[in-house]
Amino acid sequence: MIRFAAAFSASAATTLPTTLATTLTTSALLAALAASSAGAAPAVPAAASPALTTVAERSGFQSTGRYAEVVDLCARFQKAYPKQVRCFEFGRTPENRPMLALAVTRTGALTAEQAKKKGVPVLLIQGGIHAGEIDGKDAGFLALREALENRAAPGALERQVLLFVPVFNVDGHERFGRYNRPNQRGPVEMGWRTTAQNYNLNRDYVKADTTEMQAMLALVNAWDPLAYVDLHVTDGAKFQPDISIQVEPVHGGDVPLRAAGSALQQGILADLKAQGSDPKPYYISFAKEDDPMSGFVDSMPTPRFSHGYFVMRNRFGVLVETHSWKDYPTRVRITRNTIVSLLSQVAQHGKDWSRIAQEADARASAMGGADFTLTYRTTFNAKTIDFPGYAYTRGHSDISGALMTQYDETRPQTWTVPLRDEIVPELTVAAPQGGYLVPLAEAARVAAKLKQHGITYKVLDADAMAADVETFRATKTTFGAKSFEGHQTLAVDGQWARERRSVSKGALFVPIAQPKAQLVMTLLEPRGPDSLLAWGEFNNWFERKEYMEDYVAEDVARAQLAADPALRAAFRKQLDTDADFNKSPQARLEFFARRHASWDERYNLYPVMRTALTY
Repeated sequence: MIRFAAAFSASAATTLPTTLATTLTTSALLAALAASSAGAAPAVPAAASPALTTVAERSGFQSTGRYAEVVDLCARFQKAYPKQVRCFEFGRTPENRPMLALAVTRTGALTAEQAKKKGVPVLLIQGGIHAGEIDGKDAGFLALREALENRAAPGALERQVLLFVPVFNVDGHERFGRYNRPNQRGPVEMGWRTTAQNYNLNRDYVKADTTEMQAMLALVNAWDPLAYVDLHVTDGAKFQPDISIQVEPVHGGDVPLRAAGSALQQGILADLKAQGSDPKPYYISFAKEDDPMSGFVDSMPTPRFSHGYFVMRNRFGVLVETHSWKDYPTRVRITRNTIVSLLSQVAQHGKDWSRIAQEADARASAMGGADFTLTYRTTFNAKTIDFPGYAYTRGHSDISGALMTQYDETRPQTWTVPLRDEIVPELTVAAPQGGYLVPLAEAARVAAKLKQHGITYKVLDADAMAADVETFRATKTTFGAKSFEGHQTLAVDGQWARERRSVSKGALFVPIAQPKAQLVMTLLEPRGPDSLLAWGEFNNWFERKEYMEDYVAEDVARAQLAADPALRAAFRKQLDTDADFNKSPQARLEFFARRHASWDERYNLYPVMRTALTY
């Protein structure tokens, strides 16, 4: 389940796995897991069926298997279909468990290089980013077997590569328990939402703090999937609809690619409706928590989330949310249907959509000077919809002391509620003509992040004295009041302004002329909600370190006033027109401190510049 709340961690860049393309045998995989999972539950018993079925399937979808089953099945699928399936490890978790993926196709393109050479679209489907929401793992193996048997999406594997990651949050998956999701109906036991280091991976796509996300981004950089599908289970209120399908770009991103994104979304919704589901194209969470009559508010996800991130790469991000109050057999069936629909949609349209995505890359490479939307907002324009819910009552709780909602699932009821789904740009900035310059002092740190995202940059081999650049000085800074995802976040106000500054050899030049230009701006525009600055990567630059004592500032002020009639007039005017300034001794003294030679000219100066030139 994903909630659109503020979410903000720093860790050193880790070495990318050397086993990215390693094909593994059953015995090697099982040995690897045994060596790295001391204390974990035992693997599937030796007497278990050797067929390509899951613990979930054999239990009537009452239970789900441990990660040893994923290891075993990954190898079994490869053994059963050696020309169509390649099982490989693409990373290791902090608890040293293997992160596994299956490349599945009948095109012969079982490696990233082969897929690119053949021009075959890649569909990446990921389960278990929140490992308690594990429908995607069991549904994915079921859909995979049926597709290989041509009983589901017949012919689809002849036109694409399915890249299936059964469990993204592997360590969280192995934190197994019966009541990890108390508001979810099945399976009997499941994993945990966060990683072994207590990170929420679906807040980590831009900042990429975690070992897991760094491995995933390496996988994405290698395969360049046309669509990235993130399988979840939502919780919250009780209602009848069983799934929501959110796709971007639809509300934002490259305009021609939005039309393709909308076609993908509508195709999935139509397929699910035809199979008896009641899917919704928006996140089914009340505008006001626990109040059905508050209705729903659609939104444009920020890039910290999976489907907000892939927009910035000119690819499709698909968020799938089954409803936690449906039982596990129902949820797995619906998730399986969604995967089959995606396979069919990409088989039918993948070539055309890949062409449109590549054209979007070309447009991004030419966006120097063009407007780019950093944030979107949902307007207050609402339409009234009929929503299938259940009868409910609201009353005072003697437990919590709050107004609480009680649902009666035996009495279906149609709710007439508002839906706000008009989404418009909120903050738009012009892209630099040339790109961004990162000073030498920050070059190594920023370069590590750029590499993780596959962004192109250049290290300057000579000094550039008195370069004509744009700098950003914050006029207001707001630090997060508490830690969020291991970070103290920062929001700034301010504007870019032209200035001449020296740029040292070893600084970075990040050109805007590249396919990932929107991702470059996501990372480096300071007012972006998921910029490196917003995640607190540059907080030191916005902390004042040098001061003069108040009694010294008093003397400085009197000397300045005596020497400069214009300054006396400006000081008097601010006293007369700014009541807050007038009442604040510190603000009044700072008025003079800012005009003294000791003032730190780098205070509140963002340590990234924009340039109209290319280097």
